[in-house]
Amino acid sequence: MKCPFCGYEESKVIDSRPTDEGERIRRRRECIQCAKRFTTYEIIESVPIIVVKKDKSRESFDKQKLFNGLLRACEKRPVSLAQIEEVVNSIEQTIQNSLDREVTSVYIGELAMDKLKGLDEVAYVRFASVYRQFKDINTFMHELSKLLSEK
Repeated sequence: MKCPFCGYEESKVIDSRPTDEGERIRRRRECIQCAKRFTTYEIIESVPIIVVKKDKSRESFDKQKLFNGLLRACEKRPVSLAQIEEVVNSIEQTIQNSLDREVTSVYIGELAMDKLKGLDEVAYVRFASVYRQFKDINTFMHELSKLLSEK
């Protein structure tokens, strides 16, 4: 780390402590050449996740958009906001842990349906009906029969 006083490129860390709820680390440093002290902050460099949609357009991953979709599916169901947030955080973590910086909307939708299936079956069918764009009652019944056969 370059000293802001003399420009020397080596310093030693005297003290480190987390700040901002663990999002950053504050470091007190001392220049090896001039012995003056200064403060630096270290943050995690976040690489944005890009979502490739069905029409091949690309947009940044929006956690709020996923939350809103799950919230609509769980409307008037015995699913708490905390459970929905947990599902969204789990999906985001799965995406972040993958080495791909681009994921398809299909992949995100499948993750969401998989999580909803274990949480609330009615919410799962609601989400699937919008996500898979059920055209008629037969496709809807086919999804319900798949759900029943898994039990």
